[in-house]
Amino acid sequence: MGFRRHGPFQVGDQVQLTDPKNKRHTITLKEDGVFHTHKGAIPHSELIGQPEGSVVRSSGNTPYLAFRHLLQDYTLAMPRGAAVIYPKDASMIVGMADIFPGARVIEAGVGSGALTCFLLRAVGPEGHVTSYERRQEFADVASKNVEKFYGGPMDDNWRLVVGDLVTSIDEVDVDRVILDMLAPWECVDAAAKALTPGGVICCYVATTTQMSKTVEAIRDHGCFTEPHAWETLVRDWHVEGLAVRPDHRMIGHTGFLVSARRMADGVTPPPRRRRPKGTTEEL
Repeated sequence: MGFRRHGPFQVGDQVQLTDPKNKRHTITLKEDGVFHTHKGAIPHSELIGQPEGSVVRSSGNTPYLAFRHLLQDYTLAMPRGAAVIYPKDASMIVGMADIFPGARVIEAGVGSGALTCFLLRAVGPEGHVTSYERRQEFADVASKNVEKFYGGPMDDNWRLVVGDLVTSIDEVDVDRVILDMLAPWECVDAAAKALTPGGVICCYVATTTQMSKTVEAIRDHGCFTEPHAWETLVRDWHVEGLAVRPDHRMIGHTGFLVSARRMADGVTPPPRRRRPKGTTEEL
C-alpha cells in the first residue's frame, strides 16, 4: 500500500480537478500529458511539483482546484461492471462491522471494487481481504479499479477468487464476512463456518424482501446473535450567511445493512424477549 496520499504532485499521481461549477475531472499525471476541456487545456507539467490545494488555469483562463481525490470521490467515478456500494454505506460497513487494522475479511460480491477499496484501507498492511465474485467480467473491472487506486497490485493484502462463496471458500477463523449479493441468506452457513467466535457478518441488500429473508436466515441458523437491520440517509445543508436550510436533494435509500455476531460453537442464543399481545409491558 505504497500509494502516495500527500506531498507535491508527481508523475503517476491521480489528481482531481474541480472547476468553478464544482464539476470534477480525474487525471493521471504524465510528463507530456495535457488535460483537454472545452474551457481550454492544462499541461500536466503545470501540476507536477505543485502542492495539493493549488489552483491552475486552463488556456481559456478557467481556474481549476487540484487535489488528490478522496476514496469517496474515486468510488463514485470509477468504471463500473456492476453497481457500487455508495460511500455512505461503505463507511457504515467499515464502522459498524468494526473492520480493524490487521483484520482478516471475506467479501462476497465484489461488484466494481468500491467496497474492496474501503476494506483494504481499513485492514491496513497487516490485514487481508479475500473477495469472491461469480462473474469474471465483474472481477476484471474490480481488479483494475483497485489497482488503479492503490497504484499497483495488492497481492500481499488481497486475493480475488472467481467463484461462488459457498463452494469455493477455504478460509477459517476470519474476523469479518461482508455479503453484497442478491441472496445472502444462501451464504449464512458458509459464513458461520468461516467466522471466528465473536466475528461479525454484515449483509448489504437493496429491498425489504431481501432484508427480511436475510434476517430470518441469520436468526434461524442458531450460531449468531439477534441480527440488527438498519439504513442510513444523508442530507446536505445549504449554508450561506443567514440562509441556512436543508438542501433540496439528498442521498436517500441505497440499501439496507444487516449485521450479527458469531457465537461460540455449541452455544444456543438466548430466546428473544417479546411483548405479549394486548400490553406494552415486556415479559
